[in-house]
Amino acid sequence: MPQQPIELILARQFADSMNMAAFLVDSTGNLLFYNEAAEDILGIRFAETGSMPVESWSSIFTPSDENGNPIPPEDLPLVQTLQTQQPAHKSIYIDNKKNKRVPITITAIPIEGRPNRYLGAMALFWKSKKS
Repeated sequence: MPQQPIELILARQFADSMNMAAFLVDSTGNLLFYNEAAEDILGIRFAETGSMPVESWSSIFTPSDENGNPIPPEDLPLVQTLQTQQPAHKSIYIDNKKNKRVPITITAIPIEGRPNRYLGAMALFWKSKKS
């Protein structure tokens, strides 16, 4: 993997130190990292998945709405942020790798370097109170 910009390196370090689940991607959508809190929700360790393209991570955890209807990748907050370079927010369900349906709320934010270099995005997410 090529050397990442310092802003993404620092974003990964920041995510790694957080108790809230965090998911980090580069500007083309390649997964760079998710933290231990995310591992708990996703049901699989980052060491097991490693980096992967947007086509893989946007469907591997089977996102769905409250009725169980699949959510297409373009409707996921992190993918929306990648496309628009604007924050996005949504509550969804995922079927994690431990075969559990987990309600989560996601807020995705763009990561920009100086001067106005779009570098990627970070999603923060947490278990919702839905059941």
